[in-house]
Amino acid sequence: MKRAAIGFRMHSGWGALVAVSQNAGEVEVLERRRIVVIEPKIPGTKQPYHFSERFDFPEAEGFLTDCFAASLRLALAAIRESAESLQARHYSVAGAAVVLASGRALPPLSKILASHAMIHTAEGEFFREAVWKACQSLDIAITGFRERDLDDCMAAAFGKSASKMSRQISTLGRSIGPPWTTDQKTAAIAALLTLAKKQKGIAPFCREPNFQYLHPPLLK
Repeated sequence: MKRAAIGFRMHSGWGALVAVSQNAGEVEVLERRRIVVIEPKIPGTKQPYHFSERFDFPEAEGFLTDCFAASLRLALAAIRESAESLQARHYSVAGAAVVLASGRALPPLSKILASHAMIHTAEGEFFREAVWKACQSLDIAITGFRERDLDDCMAAAFGKSASKMSRQISTLGRSIGPPWTTDQKTAAIAALLTLAKKQKGIAPFCREPNFQYLHPPLLK
């Protein structure tokens, strides 16, 4: 089977999923999906930490746990569907990658809810964590690349060909059509880097964020 990898760039409640393969220096986009990872019937799920500010701590913790369970379930279904689609086309999923923010460390939940800035940061991590845990549940190896490091990662992976590869990804929208925004481009780069992960120069850029402080009841 041919090798493919999946990349994610997440937002509040949704994200861009892009699966790619590479052959003789050419990148092929195999899957493009907008995955929704919130349950619309539950109020406040798009910005769960903001919504939790109105609750006392135990209720906030319970609400976030319920929201995360729903997001994890939806992420799991979407990624499983994508992986099965790839396998039906004779591609094995070699791994996945999430595009990360700066990696700012977060305090315990009580302190997150007391800081508006921390709430924004935590919500970004919340939905990244959902796809991360979903991939782990499906036995798909996953790593992260900080968005600010992507150019350096490409240079480490592809050397003199890095600029050519980046241009190729940037202009793929001309042949495959929309949507091909920053979301899809960066997700595709993360996926491509996953295929090239064995390159020694990439290893220092691979990140495995520590999400455990967010949802301990789910991780026991």
